[in-house]
Amino acid sequence: EEKKKKRRLTYPPKGVLLRSPCPVVDHYENPRNVGSLDKTSKNVGTGLVGAPACGDVMKLQIQVDEKGKIVDARFKTFGCGSAIASSSLATEWVKGKTVEEALTIKNTDIAKELCLPPVKLHCSMLAEDAIKAALADYKLKQDPKKGEAEQ
Repeated sequence: EEKKKKRRLTYPPKGVLLRSPCPVVDHYENPRNVGSLDKTSKNVGTGLVGAPACGDVMKLQIQVDEKGKIVDARFKTFGCGSAIASSSLATEWVKGKTVEEALTIKNTDIAKELCLPPVKLHCSMLAEDAIKAALADYKLKQDPKKGEAEQ
């Protein structure tokens, strides 16, 4: 009797797509908060960042109320699915936070939540940079003289 060789399969089998338990696919297929806010408004901060190495460009905007709380956030991203998902998640996370609380959002937290592989970590870094750039733009609009003094 011939012994059957055990075939070692890779998981998932080549060509088979599985639904990911991580939200990266959901945020890519159903992105939240896509769009733009009025960049000329004093209570809107805009961050525009890019990664020349991969061509991803991310615009993230926040709208802050008179108490310093982020009441709305929008994004437009040109890039891969991981970049879009990172932007989408970033807008979800900044909403409801104060400006100072939003500064504590780290790319490592975004990457962990989305289960990004190491090769896609730059996407979460872009999202963190976009948040910081939007917050910096907002703060500059609140006190333009301070921004001029720093240059």
